[in-house]
Amino acid sequence: MRGTWIGAAVIATLGAFAVGPVAAQQNQPAQPAIANPDQPDQTTPPKPARHSHHNTTRDLQPDLDTDDQLAPSQIKQPMPAAVAEPSGNAAAKPAHPAQHAAVDAPPPPPAPPRKPAAAPSAVAAAGAHVVACNGAFSKESSHLRLAMTFDSKNVAFADVDASNGSKVPASVVFPNDPKRRLEVWWSNPTERRDTYLIVINGKSTWTAPGGMKLGLTLAQLEKLNHKPFKLKGFDKDGIATVSDWDGGALATIPGGCKSGLSLHADPKVSADALSQLSADKEFSSTDADIRAAKPTVSEILIGY
Repeated sequence: MRGTWIGAAVIATLGAFAVGPVAAQQNQPAQPAIANPDQPDQTTPPKPARHSHHNTTRDLQPDLDTDDQLAPSQIKQPMPAAVAEPSGNAAAKPAHPAQHAAVDAPPPPPAPPRKPAAAPSAVAAAGAHVVACNGAFSKESSHLRLAMTFDSKNVAFADVDASNGSKVPASVVFPNDPKRRLEVWWSNPTERRDTYLIVINGKSTWTAPGGMKLGLTLAQLEKLNHKPFKLKGFDKDGIATVSDWDGGALATIPGGCKSGLSLHADPKVSADALSQLSADKEFSSTDADIRAAKPTVSEILIGY
């Protein structure tokens, strides 16, 4: 069981997520919402189901646009051939025919071949493992745009796990490849549009804005954030959550996104040790006991 992982901790980091049309659907589980901790407690919709670092990603059924284009090379026109000598009496010809520079000079080298511009599909593939808060992952994106960016055969619309055991419809990029798998939840799942949440978990190798990715340590996160940060302690599943980037670089992501992080303690750390670092307490990422648990990033949420 993944349990409820975001809590008040990630709530402070991500701000409020408006579920909107999702909650209005009949028998449709609500998507996760992250509220401001200064506001009164609110009923929290389901969040992405937490995947243990031991679990394998389940098998589902089924721009990066670039305006850069190499300019054509300058084409050099070859020098015209020498004009032929006029015909006539051989005796009338000078003893030494006139020399023509055009004949003696070597021909100019051929122009280098023009390098073709990269095809859109190749461009998309080159940046296929980086989430940015624009393009295919912008707030106004859609399932169709994902399919156009990553090829329709690599994007499926399926139910994914939420934290309370329910299912939420989402678009899944590379659903059958654990290392490239990515979930995109929609504010309007009926029309499959308007990005609500982007989930990186399991064995995915996607990189989130700011350089965040699965498996990073506290020290590596501090380097990305340019300073220490705060996190809640470990829950019964050994999961801690970032509660405040403390004004660091990861607190503000270009494009208007918000981020949330879960970290899993080292399996070798005893339950007794983790119990002293309970989820109802907040710690600094520099805390010696927290560091001793050797937590690493196990799930990343990017939302609007």
